[in-house]
Amino acid sequence: MAEELAERLGRRLGMREGDAEQQQQQQDAEPTPVPPGSPAIRAVGSEGSPGGGRRLFSPAAEFREFSRRQLRDMERLFRQYDAGKDGFIDLMELKLMMEKLGAPQTHLGLKNMIKEVDEDLDSKLSFREFLLIFRKAAAGELQEDSGLHALARLSEIDVSTEGVKGAKSFFEAKAQAVTEGSRFEEEIRAEQEEKRRQAEEMKQRKAAFKELQSAFAQ
Repeated sequence: MAEELAERLGRRLGMREGDAEQQQQQQDAEPTPVPPGSPAIRAVGSEGSPGGGRRLFSPAAEFREFSRRQLRDMERLFRQYDAGKDGFIDLMELKLMMEKLGAPQTHLGLKNMIKEVDEDLDSKLSFREFLLIFRKAAAGELQEDSGLHALARLSEIDVSTEGVKGAKSFFEAKAQAVTEGSRFEEEIRAEQEEKRRQAEEMKQRKAAFKELQSAFAQ
């Protein structure tokens, strides 16, 4: 009778453990969702890689000092002057942009503007490098008489007062940057941790049950 009871309990425990392990595998296999309303990973933000390919970056993840509204405004401005629609602003497109903004630059001045943020040295501005202009402006790293300072000032994108929770500087904004995306990621990690904890508890119960089986068998 005791052996029959132990066998039934063993089958029931095995079925529960199998369900828990299957749910854990599905949870681990699922990609982390993108938080609703957050700027998605955009092709316009692709960057060159050492191997010659392209990699995508998430503006919202890398430039957390800016709000989603600011990032949308910056992307709109970038696309407006990316006349070739190739994901870059070259020297001639930058020339037109500065003329439209009312701050025309010399040929040398335009080259210096690109050079200041041209991390991959391709003599044109990617979307990420375009965002670096506003990061430098928010941090007060641009000379007031520079072309980049004029671009940031005349673009009608406020990077000094609108930031996260109304922070007045880049450093304050960065310290207070608690975005919806980061909170969403924390919730996902907490759920995954809870699944792992439940799986561990199931293993412990199984071990305890095996000890109970051994006691019945004696």
